[in-house]
Amino acid sequence: MCIPLDDWLVSERFPRSSKYRPEWVIASASGGANALWLTEWLAEALDLRPGMRVLDLGCGRAASSVFLCREFGVQVWATDLWFSASENLQRIRDAGVENDVFPIHADARSLPFATDFFDAIVSIDSFVYYGTDDLYLNYLARFVKPGGPLGIAGAGLMRDVKGPIPGHLREWWEPSMWCLHSTAWWQEHWQRTGIMTIELADTMPDGWQSWLDWQRAVAPDNVTEIQAVEADRGSYLGYVRLVGRRRTDARLDDPIVSVPTSYTKTPLLRSEGQSTSQE
Repeated sequence: MCIPLDDWLVSERFPRSSKYRPEWVIASASGGANALWLTEWLAEALDLRPGMRVLDLGCGRAASSVFLCREFGVQVWATDLWFSASENLQRIRDAGVENDVFPIHADARSLPFATDFFDAIVSIDSFVYYGTDDLYLNYLARFVKPGGPLGIAGAGLMRDVKGPIPGHLREWWEPSMWCLHSTAWWQEHWQRTGIMTIELADTMPDGWQSWLDWQRAVAPDNVTEIQAVEADRGSYLGYVRLVGRRRTDARLDDPIVSVPTSYTKTPLLRSEGQSTSQE
């Protein structure tokens, strides 16, 4: 049965996202997940208020940034490395939010922002590409005000893979997939630093079905992934969400960007330093 275009991507689970035309959502896609669904899901766990400054880290084509601004009245710094800030500006202008959404081209490990600048930081389906680094949370947390939230949502695992890759996932799985983790893994990864108070760590109910619905809509020829998700049925694959709040007493080490040195010439060989008094 052919589904009318206007009925694509309509979900009772995501009423805010369902207001947006499917042509715009699909044209704004930058990854393997529906950015609006994930952003709406994450925002449910955040106290976003008009005028707040929000960093949307790894925003892709800035669909999530536009959504946050329009739905919650926040100012958003739409930051991404892989996608053009100039193209994102066009999309932002067309959405009528250019006064409150600011496209930034930057690496997540070299952000051009002041300490304590943001009221909140979000990352939609991109944190796995850089946030698994043991040192990264210490770097990122300095950009949100003490007590401010950091939230991530994206593809993940319902349980971490122990041992060989399950047979039904082998054809789809590739080495880069090892960046996917469970909420338990992420919670421990953040909690052990002492930087964040974890407020929420959970998975999307039937998230595998939302994953499958998105793939069928935007990439019906992606047979390998679709078959893997169908066969898995949420055993391993789904969407994970984590929200923490920067502890006011957390001590953040300053990032090392250079090491000051001075050179003093010294003898190279032992023989060069021997006394000539015996000669």
